[in-house]
Amino acid sequence: MYNLPHFPKLNIGDLELSLPIIQGGMGVGVSLSSLASAVAEEGGVGVISAAIINGVESVGSSTKSLKARLEFLRQEIRRSRRLTDGAIGVNILVALTDYEDYFRVSLEEGVECIFLGAGLPLKLPEMLADRGAFAHTKLIPIVSSARAARLIIKTWAKKYLRVPDAFVVEGPLAGGHLGFKPEQIDDPAFDLEHLLADVLRVAKEELVDSGARIPIIAAGGIYSGGDIDRFMELGAAGVQMATRFVTTYECDASLRFKLAYLEAGPEDIVIIKSPLGLPGRAVENEFLRSAERGERAPRNCPWKCMKSCDQRSARYCIAEALENARLGKLDEGFTFAGSNAYRADTIISVAELVRTLSSEYRLAVFRRMLVAYWERLKAGRRIIEPQGGLT
Repeated sequence: MYNLPHFPKLNIGDLELSLPIIQGGMGVGVSLSSLASAVAEEGGVGVISAAIINGVESVGSSTKSLKARLEFLRQEIRRSRRLTDGAIGVNILVALTDYEDYFRVSLEEGVECIFLGAGLPLKLPEMLADRGAFAHTKLIPIVSSARAARLIIKTWAKKYLRVPDAFVVEGPLAGGHLGFKPEQIDDPAFDLEHLLADVLRVAKEELVDSGARIPIIAAGGIYSGGDIDRFMELGAAGVQMATRFVTTYECDASLRFKLAYLEAGPEDIVIIKSPLGLPGRAVENEFLRSAERGERAPRNCPWKCMKSCDQRSARYCIAEALENARLGKLDEGFTFAGSNAYRADTIISVAELVRTLSSEYRLAVFRRMLVAYWERLKAGRRIIEPQGGLT
């Protein structure tokens, strides 16, 4: 058979990755140092999520509580460093009340990547004025539209004399909170394929004079090695995946959290309205059904973790519900999940998952080669042997 290629490398500036996969950040303790270090060890970017990183009970409005949260993040990054020499990233929600504090700690710890989502990161910490001190860390916004990408490029170029090191373009099939209106989620005009093409075009247009290049990473509903091949053929430099990493031994969530994926069917993956006022994708359960019936109410909010949360209209505390789910208390919480979560059928190691993705990718490449070969044959053209020859 053909001598098929393995995954191509992902280059973000001077950061070279042998695995073109970013492990998506999953908040409230689902992706911490255990999962992140395992993915980094395989050659991708392992990502720690800073969102409610050390649990709901630890939060509060006091300076002491903030210091505890930041110290927990610092220690998780350092634990990752002890477990791997690979690339570690931190996912920070721009909508977090303490967004800049998490940003500062991540820079101080020298992580390879900082991913900025849930809002437009138009303001960067003042410490970034010293470009040389933090050039090691790549700044990567997560966007859901070409318009957002263009605005970020223009704003950063004007205010900070820099552009993003890469973009993650997240489509409407992702898990968790979605950057789309409810009516856009199933609209083909907002498919990831279209969004990716639009952001690739905008990045090229904005940087045509400088000759620079911003790698674009596709995200949202990417589940298989075949998906990876398809989006890289469409121009993505790499992909971000979160849902498929949940059902690994190394994922920091509880076994019961992972079993929610294994037990779900396609009909159980639903769109909900979050207390943050955003649509989200989750595994439906009795907690969500009771909340929809108005049978739950949030406790007094000790710390407004998300700027957009309105406790007066909230049917439950989103942070508390997600924390309960991570701990396996699904009668008091629920699991966010991507559109393909129901496809999970076993719990495996991250290393085994990467081997599976690699096999799926190689098979997809082989099939694509066969289709191209057949099309040339039908057209009566001379058949050109694929690079690498026959083995």
